[in-house]
Amino acid sequence: MECEFPKENASNPEIDAILDTYKTIAVVGLSDKPDRPSYGVSEYMKAQGYRIIPVNPAAETILGEKSYPSVAAIPEAVEIVNIFRKPDAVPAIVDEAIAKGAKVVWMQDGIVHNAAADKARAAGLKVVMSKCLYREHRRHNG
Repeated sequence: MECEFPKENASNPEIDAILDTYKTIAVVGLSDKPDRPSYGVSEYMKAQGYRIIPVNPAAETILGEKSYPSVAAIPEAVEIVNIFRKPDAVPAIVDEAIAKGAKVVWMQDGIVHNAAADKARAAGLKVVMSKCLYREHRRHNG
């Protein structure tokens, strides 16, 4: 599974529609360390007006927002579940995203899990794999 490639992925127009439509992002694996990619991407998206909800059981707050131990523990609606975790963690996160009623599962650069993606799509979620939310937002608004 280390070299898995997306067998199906969202197109640029589909990604653009996701970025225009959904504004609440649960970030699974959001680090409280400013030098980590998850922090920089989330800080940027927050500055662009998106609601960031950190999911990190080891932190109380990140980017001034309360952190939760899991997607399931978030008390409000979530639209995008942005994943900064290794591929083997993805299936459980996708299950939580489906149960939570999320609209999109977004796996960051290098993260691909085709079976979990198929399950998410079958449940009606949109799926983006191995793409950076920051770079896609910049491309869309470039």
